[in-house]
Amino acid sequence: MKYLSFDIEISDEFDLKPGEDLLKYAPFHISVAAAVDSAGAKTLWYSTGAGDDPNRNMDQQTARAMLEFLRNKQREGWELFAWNGLGFDLRWIGYNAKDMETAARIALDLYDPMFQFFNQRGFPVSLAAVGKGMGVGQEKLMDSADAPRQWRQGNYQRVMDYVVGDCQITNQIVEAIRSQRRVLWHTKKGKLSYEAMPRFKKVSEVLRDPEPDQSWMTVGGLKRTNFTEWFPPGILE
Repeated sequence: MKYLSFDIEISDEFDLKPGEDLLKYAPFHISVAAAVDSAGAKTLWYSTGAGDDPNRNMDQQTARAMLEFLRNKQREGWELFAWNGLGFDLRWIGYNAKDMETAARIALDLYDPMFQFFNQRGFPVSLAAVGKGMGVGQEKLMDSADAPRQWRQGNYQRVMDYVVGDCQITNQIVEAIRSQRRVLWHTKKGKLSYEAMPRFKKVSEVLRDPEPDQSWMTVGGLKRTNFTEWFPPGILE
């Protein structure tokens, strides 16, 4: 099966405090985005002005071109993956493209292993924690919070390499989960834990599954509706 993973980097700069809601700083703009397919082919999206240097923010035309690329791949039978692509990446691609409906349609046909994991365990897990747990040798090139500053400072290639790297890591995690039929991750206490994942499910299928059991939590966590609250009316009907 042909598949690809995609990822975005935002251009907005802020210091997120521990436990602080990221959406406090929304809406977000995109500096650069990438997709890497199962054969290793890379695609990058960013906007340029009069000169050769990229703009700080991706323009509407470029964001729409990315949505069109992703939707066409799905129509051609490709499996699309993104780590938290439902709750984050597609939300902000759609916002910048001014086309939330297309973004939501792509999201329903997306494979988002993080969202699938959340619906089974009741809490999210990071790409880095799973990459380490699954034994993926490739590491993230920087912290996501550093990317907007690096982009503003003109270190464009470094950020491009970073976003491509995250797509490559996602592809390796996809292959590892598919092979092992489970998700392994390092907890915040440094312990290795796992969750069965016999097969990947599209977001639309996960949304038909029961809500996650969060009764064991002493403090309320994310709700499943937090991931889809950006969908236009009627998409889930």
